[in-house]
Amino acid sequence: MSHVLAAVAWPYANGPRHIGHVSGFGVPSDVFSRFMRMSGHDVLMVSGTDEHGTPIQVQADADGVTPRELADRYNRVIVEDLHGLGLSYDLFTRTTTRNHYAVVQELFTGLHENGYIVAKTTLGAISPSTGRTLPDRYIEGTCPICRYESARGDQCDNCGNQLDPEQLIDPKSRINGETPEFVETEHFFLDLPAFAQALGKWLDTREGWRPNVLKFSRNLLDDLQPRAITRDLEWGVPIPLDAWRDRADKRIYVWFDAVIGYLSASIEWARRSGDPEAWRKWWSPGAGGDSRGYYFMGKDNIVFHSVIWPSLLLGYSGEGDKGGKPGSLGALNLPTEVVSSEYLTMEGRKFSSSRKVVIYVRDFLERYDADALRYFIAAAGPESNDTDFTWSEFVRRNNDELVAGWGNLVNRSISMAAKNFGAVPEAGELTADDRALLEVARSAFATVGDLIGKHRQKAAIGEAMRVVAEANKYLSEQAPWKLKDEASKPRMGTILHVALQVVRDANTLLTPFLPHSAQKVHELLGGTGVHAPMPSIVEVDDVDGGPGYPVLTGDYTGGARWESVPLVAGTPLAAPKPVFRKLDPSVVEEELERLGS
Repeated sequence: MSHVLAAVAWPYANGPRHIGHVSGFGVPSDVFSRFMRMSGHDVLMVSGTDEHGTPIQVQADADGVTPRELADRYNRVIVEDLHGLGLSYDLFTRTTTRNHYAVVQELFTGLHENGYIVAKTTLGAISPSTGRTLPDRYIEGTCPICRYESARGDQCDNCGNQLDPEQLIDPKSRINGETPEFVETEHFFLDLPAFAQALGKWLDTREGWRPNVLKFSRNLLDDLQPRAITRDLEWGVPIPLDAWRDRADKRIYVWFDAVIGYLSASIEWARRSGDPEAWRKWWSPGAGGDSRGYYFMGKDNIVFHSVIWPSLLLGYSGEGDKGGKPGSLGALNLPTEVVSSEYLTMEGRKFSSSRKVVIYVRDFLERYDADALRYFIAAAGPESNDTDFTWSEFVRRNNDELVAGWGNLVNRSISMAAKNFGAVPEAGELTADDRALLEVARSAFATVGDLIGKHRQKAAIGEAMRVVAEANKYLSEQAPWKLKDEASKPRMGTILHVALQVVRDANTLLTPFLPHSAQKVHELLGGTGVHAPMPSIVEVDDVDGGPGYPVLTGDYTGGARWESVPLVAGTPLAAPKPVFRKLDPSVVEEELERLGS
């Protein structure tokens, strides 16, 4: 058994999340975590809402509320949406907890004491009308390198070069269009170049990563520059140094505090579990035996997880060019793998809330089943290429694959057995065809499991659905409904026993992908108890006395195992209800009308 950390990107709490977001961080991490638990590993799946930074402040001002009130509002919305999708977090928390503040400040202090955080004077962009700092991403102008006219203050998306906002030609604020003022200000910087050698050695040992992620990460090492980790801002984690900690105008930059959330959430989970040191099994070298950490996100977050977060871990552990010693938390494990998805577009366009090219998770789940969305993301999502979500393709996959394929197999095999036997029938002597189908299902556990373990979920669900297709073909060829006389009934029973065994196996294979329907199929087959454990929303108090908030958590120790379990003949069966809903083709036009297409 291994200790497996599933570290899931933190959704930003300035609004509800759309289906493009959860296609990158949400569903892939849950499929992987569920499979790993079913395979006997001790999984810790953590994340939360990312709640600091200027965008929260700007949005709060626009809405006439405080940043905390805005964060509270969208934290709850996001928790409820991820719960609706069935994402099995051990803890989904938030970055405004006192525990998180303490862990962020501890890493800052450790890095500072080891010499990896240095103060320097720099130019900061200020909004002339508000006096507030403008974050780099809120400034746009012409790239001085390639002349692209919509470069951001931190990076040009056209040529890929990293920029500083004062380098832009004709810079403008994205908030109100005004020209920012650049003033000298003192900030703390992370000495990223001091980690180039250690990062290179670590990346050279990585195996099995998606090639685009590894190549992109290695390329970043060629031009590492010190990176600011504080901002002129009122909303964020205070800087834990004398003469800085009580300043209301300086805070730790949101990107620095957000990635530390994986560690702070693990520590919060341990404190809530009754064993405050339990987090070390996933984070401290040697403490958990074989410990592995997998980080799930969209491709725009690669740099933070393959360069910046490993640098923070290396520096805190005293393993950069400047050496040093581990802080009070001890040396910390680096990621095993950074699992990045590409982008999901919608009807050929980028998701854009402002342009109404969007469907929020909440709205989707009000009209469609969670497993229908989970299936689309697994089977057709942006695993290794940008992928377009279209309503016509969503309806087609739901109706042709889930309903007519998997749902049909479940319904007709259980219906015939319930009608003719009232229970799982006995299996007589097996034919070569019977044995061949049973072997297809049994062998799929190794194939599908290996693919999920390698983050090839599209191929994995394809192999699981191949078992479904073979079982449907078997039933059509064997035609048990024709065996109506008493002499033929034992053969009918054998065929249906084989079909039901394969339904049970296929259901287990599909459980990580389709947990809601997997529980239903388990019960239709006469199963009792929890087959696919689900998360719960729990209202908690801050472990250090701050305001309370909702968390996602759950007990995932029960449920199905990743193996074929023989059916018990004689288990009562009743006529089944449909597991999936067939969608009317008119859904496509209705949804396109909502989009204004």
